[in-house]
Amino acid sequence: MMVMILGYVVLALLGTTVVIGISSVYLEHKRLLSLADGASLAGAASYTLGEVETQGGSPSAVLSPARVRNVAADFVSRSPASQRFDALAVTGATGSPDGSTAVVVLTATVHPPVVNFLVPNGIRIEATSTARSRLTR
Repeated sequence: MMVMILGYVVLALLGTTVVIGISSVYLEHKRLLSLADGASLAGAASYTLGEVETQGGSPSAVLSPARVRNVAADFVSRSPASQRFDALAVTGATGSPDGSTAVVVLTATVHPPVVNFLVPNGIRIEATSTARSRLTR
């Protein structure tokens, strides 16, 4: 009887450890996504005014991929939230694919508690956020 109780306790502790590890990775991903959202909004705000093609037309917001990437990287480096992540990077996929949408892709490494000895290098996570500039009157 004692062996069965010990076995159930070990299984319960193992299940709890797995839940703690998964929850930790999930929460860190949400924090990284929040940082990516802020960076994409900053990138979308870095627009320049486009040319008005027709008479009576309205100007458009034009985004430069390089400018979006630089603004996003600057936002991430200045943010106090960036200090909590290991190996935080703005990837090469960051930019503006269509000239009106800012896409920011961030990667970082998460070290889950308790099971860190199983993954000593951590777990890579990635967060992608998009924001669009639109001029209205």
